[in-house]
Amino acid sequence: MEDFIASGIHDLSISKVLKWAASTVMIFGGVVPFIPQYREIRRKGDAEGFSLYVCLVLLISNILRILFWCGKKFELPLLIQSMIMNITMLFMIHICVSVKNKSQIIRGPERLFTGSPSVQVIKKESRSLLDFEWRYFWQWTDFTSYIEFLLSLTLLCSLVTFVLQDSSVYIEALGFLALLTEAMLAIPQLLQNFRNKSTEGMSVLMVVMWMMGDCFKTTYFVLRDAPAQFWLCGCLQIAIDVFILGQVYWYNYGPDHGPQLTDAAIWYTRIV
Repeated sequence: MEDFIASGIHDLSISKVLKWAASTVMIFGGVVPFIPQYREIRRKGDAEGFSLYVCLVLLISNILRILFWCGKKFELPLLIQSMIMNITMLFMIHICVSVKNKSQIIRGPERLFTGSPSVQVIKKESRSLLDFEWRYFWQWTDFTSYIEFLLSLTLLCSLVTFVLQDSSVYIEALGFLALLTEAMLAIPQLLQNFRNKSTEGMSVLMVVMWMMGDCFKTTYFVLRDAPAQFWLCGCLQIAIDVFILGQVYWYNYGPDHGPQLTDAAIWYTRIV
């Protein structure tokens, strides 16, 4: 009897340890790839190799995911993961903006979320959202502009979610949109490979690590009974990763001419 109880306690302890380990990987695993990127930008003083649009996609995705949690509770580690990822993206934006400003030999005109500052500063007029200029979207020269945009977006989405919190259709759509946005993170790379008809300059190891992480996430979502949006978009991410790896084979070992872009893909590449 004592052996049976001891065995049960042992199994229970192992189960808990594995659960905590999986949750820890889920919470912090997504930010790990950005640590060497952050250190490299800081060491070299050059942020040209990192796209801030990666931060934009992840910030929007995780803001929507947090709001989705407010309407439909899911695994707490997934909520914490979103919060930590947002903080990480803010650090990435801050270092990129700081490095780009320091690397300018001749100081160019400032680009702010609330409009062109040159005239406004001289006139000492306050700026507002009405002064927003789309041509400078997500290309601002000060960190505060990014914060202002994110706060505005969060406030707007929060108000809409508050009004429609009793609508199950809206809540489910919100969750799907949040995860679909994150799933689309690799699409620009996919289209760039199509456009260049080459994968030269792309790290195959990076894509393999993406796929390994996406497989782990999707398995975790299924085993932990996360909402369907999580594992459906996880499967989509895996499919995109596999397609990119297929491009590696096609452009390196396949026929001389790869697949042609469709009209829709050509239109998308022009705006990405």
